[in-house]
Amino acid sequence: MRTTTNIGLEGKVAVITGGASGIGLSTARLFSRHGAKVVIADVQDDLGQSVCRYLNPSSTTFIHCNVTNEKDVENAVNTATAKYGKLDIMFNNAGFSDLAKPNILDNNKADFEQVLRVKLVGVFLGIKHATRVMMGARKGIIINTASVCSVIGGAASHAYTSSKHGVEGLKKNTAGVGGVYSNLKGAVLKAKDVAEAVLYLGSDESKYVSGHNLIVDGGYTIVNSRFCMFEQS
Repeated sequence: MRTTTNIGLEGKVAVITGGASGIGLSTARLFSRHGAKVVIADVQDDLGQSVCRYLNPSSTTFIHCNVTNEKDVENAVNTATAKYGKLDIMFNNAGFSDLAKPNILDNNKADFEQVLRVKLVGVFLGIKHATRVMMGARKGIIINTASVCSVIGGAASHAYTSSKHGVEGLKKNTAGVGGVYSNLKGAVLKAKDVAEAVLYLGSDESKYVSGHNLIVDGGYTIVNSRFCMFEQS
């Protein structure tokens, strides 16, 4: 039976981009439960506000943030430091759900550029502005969500990537993905499973872990060494 003993997050301040839903929401719940103060940075205003009310309005704040807009990202980081006095954890998690198109011919330039803006430029901006305030404190943790196909690094006292693959419910056509993408029979990857990995990376328990890519994929990348995002027609 699992205990409810707090992992080392008590008093820490975290910014979670894309924190109003999916992996970000699951992470915000876990962080809040373990004593962290959380800034949810998302474009889903109504949903983000309701999440703050549900979790703990005194220790959870919502800020509108489009991660492709540098001013929004800067404002999210500044909000954390202004309201809570510091920034301990930056979780660059924002993404978007869309229909997966394995055949490259089904993808267009605009779709590709949007992926780069959100998942590459957005992460860069999060790292940049988190580092700006963490350098003064000489400590901090940056965690980035990536897919198993695109691992993105970071720079801080600790920098991690939590790579996930085929999280059920996050894409329009991923119902039952566990049986396809997992090497663990009967196990289905859910948002909370990735959030648990992020909880560890953001806690004191991982203080001597840095530059690590923690892959949460049920062993898929081990047993499918030739995996590629795109397939030939």
